This record gives sequence, C-alpha cells and structure tokens, in this order.
Amino acid sequence: MSGEEGTGTRQVVQELLRRIGAGDPDAIAELYAEEVDWGLDWPEAEHGRAATPWIRHRTSRADAAANYREIAEHHVPGEVGTEIERILVDGNDAVVTGEIRQTARSTGRAYRARFALHLTVENGLITRNHIYEDSLAVARAFDGAAGGPAD
Repeated sequence: MSGEEGTGTRQVVQELLRRIGAGDPDAIAELYAEEVDWGLDWPEAEHGRAATPWIRHRTSRADAAANYREIAEHHVPGEVGTEIERILVDGNDAVVTGEIRQTARSTGRAYRARFALHLTVENGLITRNHIYEDSLAVARAFDGAAGGPAD
C-alpha cells in the first residue's frame, strides 16, 4: 500500500462521515461512483420491507442519495447519534466501526445498532459500500407489535 493511496482513502471516508452528519443526501452521494457495489448483511427476505425501505441492495450514485433520504424520512429528526470507534484503512479499503442511535418515526421506538461499514475508494470515489449492522435491533424498532425499548 502506498501512503498516498491510504491517505486518499482516509480523506474520502472522513468526508463521507462529515457529510452524513450534515444530512444532505445529494452532497453525500457526490462521493459515490456512478456504479456502486452496495451490500447489506440483512436476510434477503427482509430487504424491501415497507417499514425499512432503505434496507436493500443498491447499484448507483442516485441510489446512494435515495438511501440517505429514506433513512431521514423514517427516523425522528434530532433523535440521532453516531459514535465512530475506528477507521481502519488498507490501501483502497476502509472499515468504519461504531454504533448508531436512532428513533423509528413510525413507532417512536429508540434503538442502538452496532455497525461495521466496509468501503472501497477508487479514483477519489466510493465504489463499494457494504454495511454490517445489528439488523435485529433495527427490525424491532420498526415492529409496531413489539413492546419495550429496542436497545
């Protein structure tokens, strides 16, 4: 790995996290390549559930913007937080670990979900976005029949 390559990857990842925190889906999407390998660790049968429409595979920059719009639409504004624990960089690849805190708009249920985000940066743009998160915590928060806190 060249130092310059790893530095560029780290800068793109840090800028992505900054833009996610600012909450502008179009600005976030600018960091993605036109074609993106976007994957999730959710069970395939759970993709596209009405309560969590952002949880699905995606393939483009426009999909990336839609993802962040859908997340915002389905969560309570102001009741959000993300703690980044580590950003590990190896060449074009980076892994971000941490915990998200959100509140489901449809149920009012707060949840915490640990996550790992595997990104690949090529030519200054994100070409891979694989998300590994506590899907059970998210699903429980959006399950109107479930009782009690989700975290």
